Amino acid sequence: MKYDGGSSQEELATGERSTRNRVARSILDHGPSTAADLAERVGLTQAAVRRHLDALVSDGVVEAREQRVYGARTRGRPAKVFALTDCGRDAFDQSYDKLAADALRFIAGSGGDEAVTAFARARMAAMGEAYRAAVEAAEPSERTEALARALSADGYAATARSAPGPQQGEQLCQHHCPVAHVAEQFPQLCEAETEFFSSLLGTHVQRLATLAHGDGVCTTYVPRSGQAAPPQTTHSASASTAGRNPA
Repeated sequence: MKYDGGSSQEELATGERSTRNRVARSILDHGPSTAADLAERVGLTQAAVRRHLDALVSDGVVEAREQRVYGARTRGRPAKVFALTDCGRDAFDQSYDKLAADALRFIAGSGGDEAVTAFARARMAAMGEAYRAAVEAAEPSERTEALARALSADGYAATARSAPGPQQGEQLCQHHCPVAHVAEQFPQLCEAETEFFSSLLGTHVQRLATLAHGDGVCTTYVPRSGQAAPPQTTHSASASTAGRNPA
């Protein structure tokens, strides 16, 4: 950035932080992203984005990783993508994680895993009324998209897209999860959410990845009418096992 004699160094630093926050927020909203994707979304050159990414990596907010490929892998090295670290996610409204985890540990200690499961299902039932209204008001072909919009309104930064490759279905992607850290310890939260999605959409859905497992995004496969779920992989989870670490 060229120094402007009419601006103070503090103002320039503030502008840098603001732009850096936009880059981090774009990763939060859209999931692991390439420098080219980020440059297009935030309106900067790739060189400028890479400079901000280097600073975010240095601060421990972002980490570089190889892009995960679902289905057949193409020739050549996977593209490098940038994802938020746990530290980076902590900056986005996760200050009550310890309180929530302590409460769930108390529930588990008093009533066992079954009590935690009951709590998780009751939580989704209460939260899900708004989701149900949004989904039932949409056309059948647009219900996954309607659910994504409803989830985004609750801070999940969700999107819906066609599944890659030969799969005849959609992927519901949640790029942020307010309870991701708690779900690492209590996978019943993920399981109850997956069960609710299945009930809400009227089809068996399948979790392919979760933030609680350290993936860059929670991904749920939603088959189109008459289509079966894709074969299980090491990164897949059915509604009954979503959120649990694979053996």
